[in-house]
Formats: sequence, structure tokens, C-alpha cells
Amino acid sequence: MVVTMLLAHLVGDYILQWDNLAQWKNRELKGVLAHGLIILLVTWAFSLPLDTHWWPWVLSIGLSHTAIDAIPLWLGKRVPLQGAGMFALARFLVDQTLHTSVIVIALIASGHAALPSLAADLGTRLRHQREMAFLLGYVFITMPAWILIEFAVYGLVKGCAPDFSQANNNKYIGILERGLITTFVVLGQFVLVPVVSLPRLIFEAPEVRANQQSTFYVAELLASVTLAVAIGLLLRML
Repeated sequence: MVVTMLLAHLVGDYILQWDNLAQWKNRELKGVLAHGLIILLVTWAFSLPLDTHWWPWVLSIGLSHTAIDAIPLWLGKRVPLQGAGMFALARFLVDQTLHTSVIVIALIASGHAALPSLAADLGTRLRHQREMAFLLGYVFITMPAWILIEFAVYGLVKGCAPDFSQANNNKYIGILERGLITTFVVLGQFVLVPVVSLPRLIFEAPEVRANQQSTFYVAELLASVTLAVAIGLLLRML
């Protein structure tokens, strides 16, 4: 159940949170409620094969997720929540920490996990459920990794919140690159890792230099490659 709930979170909070929904959620309570409903349904669907009686905890996760996402919207109408890039990155990390904490609390309270040995139990389950571990890793390197990279690189390099209208240009290319790199690392074909990003470097280098975005571009590329290699190494160790 632990691995399944982590996977449900990634799918509901990232894969099924498309751009228009994310913008709607940041503007109106209706968008937050729509996103919360998706989280509820995804969590319920993922829990059903393992525990058909887990619906009270599914409800608590869905309602808590909705409340956590609604708080910034409510506060934003009363106090300024906009800030520099590090502030945006911190908000993102706090948001994800709260969501994950709610899931962990639900798992512990329902008897599916134990706090003292949670990390060790997770490692053991990943080793014994390699298919789920690989699914979790490959889902992570898609949209979740992209969002994390954008918040981190924009915050650390540009000092501002991510401009997703610009970041969308390379979203799917980056996802494809990370997928290939992770796969090559898992297969032990490390020599092919730098080859994956070579075509994009060649074709986009003139435009990047013309727009004086070299530092940001390199930082984003390195972050993406590093994350993909790290996930590949973790999966290879299972």
C-alpha cells in the first residue's frame, strides 16, 4: 500500500494536473475542488485492489489535499504570497511535504506502515515489488521531475518563480530524454547517457546563445540529466 499510495500521489497531483487545471486551481476555489476530486478518485482507484475498506483514509487524503491547496488561494487574497524564486521553491517543497505527510499518517494510522521502520520498510517493499518500483521511478521522471527541476532551476539561477509558458517548450523533450537516460543507466549502458542530450545541444545552442540563456539552459539540462541518472542507479540497485 505504501508504494501504491506514493504512485497515486504522483499520478493525481502531477500527471492528471494539466496546465489549464493548474492555472484554474491558482485562480478559483472551483479549480481547487476539481483537483481535489481527481486526487480523491485516483487514490480510491489505486487503493481498491489492495484494501476495499480503506475508503475512510482515501476520503481523509482527498479532503486534506484539497484543504492544503485551498489555503494559499485563501491567503493570497489577504496577504501577498508572491516572492523571489527561492520563496516559490520553498512553497512548492512545503506543499509536497504536507501532502506526503498526510499520506504517511493515513498509512500508519491504518496499520499499513510503521513510523520507526518506515524508510526501511519502503526499501524492502521496493525490492520485493520491482515492477511497482520501476513504475514509480518512471512516473516520477515525467511530470513530477519536470516541475521539481523548473522550481529549482528558476529559483536558484534566475531568482524568480517558474515561467511555465516558456518551460513548456521543452517539457516533453526533457521527459523523453530522462526516460532514455534512466533506461540506459538501468541497462548499464552509461556511455549512451551523454549521447541522448547531444542532438538538443547541437540544434538549440545558437538560439540559446542569441537569447543569452546559456547559464540557465545548462543548469536545467544538468539537473535533468542528474535526476535521471540518479533514478536509473536506484532502480538498477533493486
